[in-house]
Amino acid sequence: MEDKCKVIAVANQKGGVGKTTTAVNLGVALGHTGKRVLLIDADPQGSLTRSCKIQSPDDLDVTLSELMANEMTGEDRDYILINNAIEHFENVDLIPSNISLSGTETALFNCMSRESVLKRTIEPLRKHYDVILIDCMPSLGMMTINSLVAADTVIIPCEPSYLSVKGLDLLLHSIARIKRQINPELKIEGVLMTMVDSRTNNARDITAALRDAMGININVFNIEIPRSVRATECPNVGKSIFVHDPGGKVAEAYDALAREVIELERKAQVRPRSYSVR
Repeated sequence: MEDKCKVIAVANQKGGVGKTTTAVNLGVALGHTGKRVLLIDADPQGSLTRSCKIQSPDDLDVTLSELMANEMTGEDRDYILINNAIEHFENVDLIPSNISLSGTETALFNCMSRESVLKRTIEPLRKHYDVILIDCMPSLGMMTINSLVAADTVIIPCEPSYLSVKGLDLLLHSIARIKRQINPELKIEGVLMTMVDSRTNNARDITAALRDAMGININVFNIEIPRSVRATECPNVGKSIFVHDPGGKVAEAYDALAREVIELERKAQVRPRSYSVR
């Protein structure tokens, strides 16, 4: 059977740019369209896990760490272990994470084919989902490399600030290196502007400059995610923006983003197109 699952890494080495918020709400929005969605928390801080109403990640018996450790030891795939790891949140599934993933990242350095452990770990899950979203940690360490090797495409959340935009170069070079050396099929889905206050000249100027700089080489999503206090409350209450503030502007924006992601995929299937990376 043809593998139609798409694995999307949500990545930026800078923290506080809305990676986790985007992973949760884009996943739920895609679920609303009928897609079967799996979220994977690839950050030892467990921000995605907590955002999905799991308040004590360290109490979980099975997380991404155990699944990757099982893969690293070369044992047969344990489907019971995989099923035990999957949690349910609103209309999506979740493989959670906790601090034990830090130890897993350290163990990767002594593992053969260490860059592709996550890819091999999630391989048996692809047939069960249409979309797998990986929430990457805010670094360019081994877990983020694993996430980019496992991914088909990358969404890069970016705050409209000078430091956030300047930091894009390092990430783009890292993606280009992984594409060249390990994962030649990796593509950039697009740069997503987050926490945008369109009332300020600074945000408008930086967003416009980024769109001009990316040009036709790298997609910048048409939709921008507005800054919102209600969105920042979501992790604390363990709800998506669609439950916490269903009629708000952020919910509308993530719905629009989901439609844009689906449309990009449709166009790619009709006429394959890859975005080059400098």
